[in-house]
Amino acid sequence: MSIQLYYWATPNGHKITIFLEEAEVDYQIHPVNIGKGDQFKPEFLKISPNNRMPAIIDTAPPDGGEPLSVFESGAILLYLAEKTGKFLPDNLRSRKIVTEWLFWQVGGLGPMAGQNHHFSQYAPEKIPYAIDRYVKETNRLYGVLNNQLAGRDYIAGEYSIADMACYPWIVPHVKQQQQLNDFPHLKRWFNSIASRPAVIKAYEKGQEVARQPTVTEESKKILFGQTAANLKQDE
Repeated sequence: MSIQLYYWATPNGHKITIFLEEAEVDYQIHPVNIGKGDQFKPEFLKISPNNRMPAIIDTAPPDGGEPLSVFESGAILLYLAEKTGKFLPDNLRSRKIVTEWLFWQVGGLGPMAGQNHHFSQYAPEKIPYAIDRYVKETNRLYGVLNNQLAGRDYIAGEYSIADMACYPWIVPHVKQQQQLNDFPHLKRWFNSIASRPAVIKAYEKGQEVARQPTVTEESKKILFGQTAANLKQDE
């Protein structure tokens, strides 16, 4: 198996398993239990210096050289798409649209929905301003995506890594206090992606890996109390 996937069942983790299942690439999952602090282990920091999963090691990179590690989910999707020649158009203008929406997700939808999750679900005290701020921004972003999907089956026309990047961040829409009925084009797209066999299989693998809740009272200290001191690597 050329792709070694360092993974946990989070939206960013699901992006990569969706791609690998869709592209029918052999891969091996190495669980990174973020609730127990596996992301701070020195051996993991060597391939993911931002102490975030997912990350991959490609043991058979296209250049024929030594195994190659890639961190950050957006970069991984681009790398895998280029490696396999799948889900990223060769056409300049179509490719431009896919990368725009991939970057939109990693720079907007993901971070804003993540803050929505944090302040609505996990913060030790409920701060109305913060909750309202991120729920509304999530709502705005849903609207942006809904508009893009008007008249299109997929975000960039054809199914691509842009769809794989965005879908897992829409899955928790109830926790994000969003109603899909308010976004008819987004809802149609969401249901279409959810029914794809590769997506179903990817989420089943996630359930196998993370059978217990990731966020507990104890794990909150690890997940939400990180400083530079956590980033110590072996010399």
